[in-house]
Amino acid sequence: MRAGARRQIDLLHTSNFLLLTSHFPFIISPMESFQRGVRLSILSILVNFVLAATKIAAGVFGTSYALIADGIESSTDVFSSIVVWRGLRISALPADEKHPYGHGKAESIAGLLVAIALIGAVVLIAVQSIREIVTPHHAPAPFTLFVLLAVVIIKEVMYRAVYRTSRSLDSLALRGDAWHHRSDALTSAAAFIGIAIALVGGPGYETADDWAALTACLIIAFNGFRLLFPALDEMMDASVPEPVEREIRKVAGEVGGVCLIEKCRVRKSGLGLLMDIHVMVDGDLSVRRGHEIAHQVTDRLLTSDLPIHDVVVHVEPAGRVVKVRSEK
Repeated sequence: MRAGARRQIDLLHTSNFLLLTSHFPFIISPMESFQRGVRLSILSILVNFVLAATKIAAGVFGTSYALIADGIESSTDVFSSIVVWRGLRISALPADEKHPYGHGKAESIAGLLVAIALIGAVVLIAVQSIREIVTPHHAPAPFTLFVLLAVVIIKEVMYRAVYRTSRSLDSLALRGDAWHHRSDALTSAAAFIGIAIALVGGPGYETADDWAALTACLIIAFNGFRLLFPALDEMMDASVPEPVEREIRKVAGEVGGVCLIEKCRVRKSGLGLLMDIHVMVDGDLSVRRGHEIAHQVTDRLLTSDLPIHDVVVHVEPAGRVVKVRSEK
């Protein structure tokens, strides 16, 4: 089967792969999810750019150093969104002579870069918050509260939209981009609470927004590392969850002539799976018949409800005990 056809099968069956791994249903088709993911990445770039400029301007005119720092941090989100957009586009390219297994790793690389960028943003926010705590400054202007409230609403809506699509595609890159939106919403909410306390409390409470931002950093850092380790696992070809392997063994074992599944090694590559499987057949069969069974296993897996890119089937002769067991 050609690589282009396999890619179409992969995208058509991504939904059931998600059901096996997380048991969260969704209502839009996998192809539509992929296209929506690309559109959301482009929208994220535009939203992050506009909000970064807005926060920096509001921070300058409203004497809110926390808002300026938040705006600078949002500008790094533009880079992250560009990385996600490019990663998704590249991962969708079909296999070629130079990349016989496809370009799925581009999505994993994008997920890794986004997770690192999220952790880096935490460091920047924390350093800036500590600097503002030890540096005396005036309380911000009241109008900055309305800017922050708008940012929180917009970013939370973006988080929910991007995260929902990341779940339907099982995309670490999109999930990381979603958490960039959530982290922005958290820091802006923290700044809102802190500025409100500073305005109500008066002199002596000017640093309240900085302390709130430091608290938000703990939540963001936790989720940054939670995204980092799965991305590293994908880069190092970690095995897929047990329910996925169990379903693969079941599908392959239902092919006529297969006595037993000896080995099954599966790894995730971008939005799909690469695998090799050892099937045991009657040792008295001809080479031609064994070859036919291997092709049937390959076809059954590629057309199953699993996002499989490529299958390598190795045929092993079954012993007498295995043959008797399979006949029963």
